[in-house]
Amino acid sequence: MLLLLLFGALSVGGYFLLHMTVLKLPRCKSAAKLHGKTAVVTGANTGIGKTTAMDLARRGAKVILACRDRRRAEAAVQEIIQETGNQQVIFMQLDLASLQSVRSFADNFLKSESRLDLLINNAGLIADGKTEDGFGMIFGINHLGHFLLTVLLLDRLKASGPSRVVNVSSSGYKLGKLDFNCLTTHRDLALGSSYVQLFQKYCHSKLCNILFTYELAKRLQGSDVTCYSLHPGFIKTEIGRYASFWWRLFITPLIFLFAVDADSGAQTSLHCALEPGIEHLSGHYFTQCAPVLSIEPKARDDAAAKKLWELSESFCDL
Repeated sequence: MLLLLLFGALSVGGYFLLHMTVLKLPRCKSAAKLHGKTAVVTGANTGIGKTTAMDLARRGAKVILACRDRRRAEAAVQEIIQETGNQQVIFMQLDLASLQSVRSFADNFLKSESRLDLLINNAGLIADGKTEDGFGMIFGINHLGHFLLTVLLLDRLKASGPSRVVNVSSSGYKLGKLDFNCLTTHRDLALGSSYVQLFQKYCHSKLCNILFTYELAKRLQGSDVTCYSLHPGFIKTEIGRYASFWWRLFITPLIFLFAVDADSGAQTSLHCALEPGIEHLSGHYFTQCAPVLSIEPKARDDAAAKKLWELSESFCDL
């Protein structure tokens, strides 16, 4: 019994030591105040998105929670208002799986808001199925919906400059690739619907996020808008809520042991949104509140980035 208690104590101690050392993520050090500024955060009713929105509201920004689920978003609005005392926290309907919904959101936003200082494209998922427009769900939500949203809001971002676009990606991009033939033929990043295949599509979509940011930075040269992509870390979020029972059985212990909380996961998003002096790093990919200068060549493929942009434009009828 004594040995069992000792083993338990050592295990608990090791768990906390691991999270206080190896797994501890750096924090955004910016003391920026955002009174008079407006931010849009997609997927802001849970996880990293909600934590990011909470921090921006605490700094005084007007924060738009751009979400699909009204009930959960309105609950998040009330929680953020209660925690921060900032009454300028608003829910606006956005379903990234519908290009019409993205257009409606942009129209409503541009009519009601005179400025946009921060656009944080945070929402993401791993799920099977098709979007309203017939695209693979992962491609449609993780890339295409955010692409259209950003393009539709670019003029307002430019008029409000200096402003920033922050795209939440993942180190999973390292497992990703772009098959333009599959995208053109099937309107999806790959075929297959097993969870392993869905995870592979997720990695492909995260490469899309980085290439989109890279190309966007080129197109924003000469403007007062900068953009950044990032890996938030291995975070406890609801991104795998549509996973099968067996996949969750496999992944849950790993999440328990090695994943960190959403507050830690939001720090690199906040760094990219708020840190002064990083404007010259527009288009770069960040992790742990620092730029990654040795990113894989496929994430800096000029031809692929340009082709992805042009294909996305055609998919969105731009």
